[in-house]
Amino acid sequence: MDINLEYAAHQHAVMRANSATSESERIEQLARASSIAARIGAFQHELGAAAACAWSVARVGVPVRA
Repeated sequence: MDINLEYAAHQHAVMRANSATSESERIEQLARASSIAARIGAFQHELGAAAACAWSVARVGVPVRA
């Protein structure tokens, strides 16, 4: 995993959510950001990184598409 690409993808998804022109687009981008945060958290957890906890918190409260 290229962690820097994942960080950038997460940031872009959050920025797209903030500039979304519709609620459905905002929810879609937040769900994407949440999914990326989960991958980052899992990767960091595997490495034993203390920052892994922060990425788990980043997912709280984000709507997930079924």
